[in-house]
Amino acid sequence: MRLPKTAHTSRPWRIHELTPDFRLEDVWALPTPGGPDDFPLLTEGFASFDPAQSPSRATRALFALRWKLGELLGWDEPGSGLGSRVPTLRDRLPADLRDTASAASSETLPFEPLYALDDEWAMEIANRTVHGVLHLGWVRDEETGGHRGQMAVLVKPNGLLGSAYMAAIAPFRHLIVYPQMLRQIERDWQRRDG
Repeated sequence: MRLPKTAHTSRPWRIHELTPDFRLEDVWALPTPGGPDDFPLLTEGFASFDPAQSPSRATRALFALRWKLGELLGWDEPGSGLGSRVPTLRDRLPADLRDTASAASSETLPFEPLYALDDEWAMEIANRTVHGVLHLGWVRDEETGGHRGQMAVLVKPNGLLGSAYMAAIAPFRHLIVYPQMLRQIERDWQRRDG
């Protein structure tokens, strides 16, 4: 379920320290009911998520199209990303977060780890269109009294190209990618609960 931006901005997340110049694009409640110590299960599941292997044919097709366009237009060339076109947010990490990045890595997503805590996990990506951050948090669910995951996407578009790109993909993200991803997360979470 899509949430108001205040569901992210009102929380004392550490990501706020690193991204004051980023725009909060989306906030989603994740269908992952659990207890206070279940956040590592969510991050492990997310770290293994592979959009190219999604059960949704539409999601697979959209990601394949995006990677092909990126290849043809040079959006993802080595000099267009972290450490070249834009500095990595790891340079902004306070000392207490610097050694946590390895716990935030993913072998299937094209993101670089930033940090991982007991209730927060963040990764970043950059190319010719945007510098983006995927943030997961573990929050108390006021309706159930338990806990659940929450996902936020923060972006810094690269000029007019980046702004146009974000506007162009918004309907696909909201109508296809996120709903399909949330269904897959829910199925995987339910399977975990057995």
